[in-house]
Amino acid sequence: MAADTSRSVAKAAGDDDLVARGPSRTTAGANPRAKRGLTRALATHWYAWAMVAPVVLVLGVIIGWPLVRGVYLSLTDANERNVARTIGVRHIEATYEFVGLDNYTAVLGDPVFWQRLVWTVMWTVACVSITFALGLGLATMLNRQFRGRAAYRMALILPWAVPGFVSVFAWRFLFNRDNGILNKVLDGGGISAVPWLDDPTWAKFSVIAVNVWLGVPFMMVALLGGLQSIPGELYEAAEMDGAGPWQRFRHITLPGLRAVSMTVVLLSTIWTFNMFPVIFLLTRGGPGDSTEILVTQAFREAFIASPRDFAGSATWGVLILALLMIFALVYRRSLRKQGEVW
Repeated sequence: MAADTSRSVAKAAGDDDLVARGPSRTTAGANPRAKRGLTRALATHWYAWAMVAPVVLVLGVIIGWPLVRGVYLSLTDANERNVARTIGVRHIEATYEFVGLDNYTAVLGDPVFWQRLVWTVMWTVACVSITFALGLGLATMLNRQFRGRAAYRMALILPWAVPGFVSVFAWRFLFNRDNGILNKVLDGGGISAVPWLDDPTWAKFSVIAVNVWLGVPFMMVALLGGLQSIPGELYEAAEMDGAGPWQRFRHITLPGLRAVSMTVVLLSTIWTFNMFPVIFLLTRGGPGDSTEILVTQAFREAFIASPRDFAGSATWGVLILALLMIFALVYRRSLRKQGEVW
């Protein structure tokens, strides 16, 4: 009896040892199985990888390499005097040196950076807010049935179809102080000419107005698509319950547009923050430097300043990218807290 008991105890101990060793054996054998699964996936969906590969390669060349190069230059003292260059048949090697974070310290310690940042944020908030309000209003009107709706839609989309630089030059002509149409109309009404592009305050107003005019069509089309996706039965039920126009707009339209609104506001913010053509072609950052934003300042460092400061321009560019990434992360976190998936 004692022998049987000892045998059973040993067997139980062996079973426990086997159970203890079981997971480790299973885990050890999982990696080869995972590798086989990955190999099988590649073999099965090779055509998908083949179609994606050119896109990844192009993006890597067009975006990845300039980004890496820009980050590297921001850590050097590169300018037009010490970069590699060819003069006639003579090739001069690069002599710039690695300086670490000195450029970032210099830019962040420069009051000019903070002045440009404040105006860039003000410009972005003003443009996006006004564009969203006008786009939502126009989308709401065009979502109704009325005669000539298609013609109105085409007319309102027209600014989006015209190349941006053409639109900006047209507005520059309209804002001309001596011969501009706007001042001619004001003069006909007995109002003195307005220095649209010659006064810092009026220049800021002008660049915001032009950017809003260019951005409204995109906002309107996106929000109109969102409005058309809201079921009409919701409005009918709310109207039968006695809800007024404002109540229907507040409790049905705005919640129904939340997903679309969050996306277009994010895109519009990024585009406006980096809206180089409007500022540069309309005012060139003037008068003085009153309308310079971060991206035009980066351009000025690389192509207008003498000597051209490539390292400083790259530093401005990296800081712009960092600011937009921080904004996108904070924006995404706020959406997730509100229950939106993005």
